[in-house]
Amino acid sequence: MSPVALLLNILWIVFGGLWMALAWVIAAVIMAVTIIGLPWAWAAFNIASYTLLPFGRKAVSRAEYSGHDIGTGPLGLLGNIIWLVLAGWWLALAHVITAVLLAITIIGIPFAWAHLKLAGIALWPIGKEIVPADAVPGRLTGRAI
Repeated sequence: MSPVALLLNILWIVFGGLWMALAWVIAAVIMAVTIIGLPWAWAAFNIASYTLLPFGRKAVSRAEYSGHDIGTGPLGLLGNIIWLVLAGWWLALAHVITAVLLAITIIGIPFAWAHLKLAGIALWPIGKEIVPADAVPGRLTGRAI
């Protein structure tokens, strides 16, 4: 992790990253306790780690990054719909509220933007993969390799 990413991650933790990562962990634990929710728990734990330390990493579509699997097809779609109803909407709402509070200050605007990105992921996490930002091929970032 670069020194800039480390500094941004420390500031991120202070400005809402820690409590939102805890919210993701709580959602994951609730899903894991049900046993049926284990696939969602795994995705929620992955996103919780990303929510805690997002700088220097990127959430990408698993289908585009590493190929098709069960989470990127029709079962992934069904899983995302179930996730949206059970936990996704309240996690997304928490990210949006945090973003609004951060956007009030000029210093918080970049962190607010990151929370809005995470709100989108909160709505549809199945089929996402968290990878180092420098490992993302050009076709996923819009840059040439």
